[in-house]
Amino acid sequence: MSNRPRILIVGYAGQVGLDLMACFDGEVEIVARDRDTLDLAVEAEVRAMVRGAAPDIILNAAAYTAVDRAESEPEVAMAVNARAPGILAEEAARTGALMVHYSTDYVFDGSKTTPWVETDTPNPLNVYGMSKLAGEEAVRRAGGRYLIFRTSWVYGVHGSNFLLTMLRLGRERERLSVVDDQIGGPTTSNELAEATHSIVSGILAGRFGQAESWAGLYHMTCSGAVSWCGFAQAIFARAQGLLEGKRPEVHPIRTVDYPTPAKRPQNSILSNEKLRGRFGISLSSWESALDEVVRRLSAQR
Repeated sequence: MSNRPRILIVGYAGQVGLDLMACFDGEVEIVARDRDTLDLAVEAEVRAMVRGAAPDIILNAAAYTAVDRAESEPEVAMAVNARAPGILAEEAARTGALMVHYSTDYVFDGSKTTPWVETDTPNPLNVYGMSKLAGEEAVRRAGGRYLIFRTSWVYGVHGSNFLLTMLRLGRERERLSVVDDQIGGPTTSNELAEATHSIVSGILAGRFGQAESWAGLYHMTCSGAVSWCGFAQAIFARAQGLLEGKRPEVHPIRTVDYPTPAKRPQNSILSNEKLRGRFGISLSSWESALDEVVRRLSAQR
């Protein structure tokens, strides 16, 4: 009989979930669920899954992340991003398990000129942001021992994300137009997973005291900021070995020149001061994190 903590990772096959699996592998007993074995839109199925797993910790890395498609599928987005996290949090609170949930910079409208802090009033511009904000509120209402980590512009070596899209387009085209007036902090799934691992390990070891002193909402992003255009340029500058000899020209454009179904915030920069102050955690700069992802992708070739 194992005395190791049992962690339930929901959404384990996504980019954050896979890196969470790697970080915790060998240290805990892991129960992993994804869309192939769990329908997050069915409440009874979610509750039965949690009760069957009987976890000490729930890491919810599952999310509906198709920002533009959410405008035409609001019910699906709300089911996955709002109702399911609330159910997971209720089940965690019922047994005293720790609930960890990830949210997004898109809960803000981007109108602020300085980094967003946890006490700023959310005002999402799109259905995706609304659904993620509703998920935060559902987790808070459930109470118990919970952590909500808001992050931004997540990418990594797995899945579908901006970096992998840019690398594909960079091999196909000589010139790309990329929005240059939306600013944020690109954050790797690996940095998120490692920071989560450090905090959860500290909680299990009792280093942060009682839940009353640490439970709540925190921003968690790589440091620094850049536009989507600047991010694309940095990717191409660092990933020459992944571009089959290509070096596409990146042309900056304005948001109004690239209309999308969902509006995006112009300023998505999140302050990480609260995270650093409470847990002593600082994620790498977005540039260093990008270097690491490029290294990992190169090693896979």
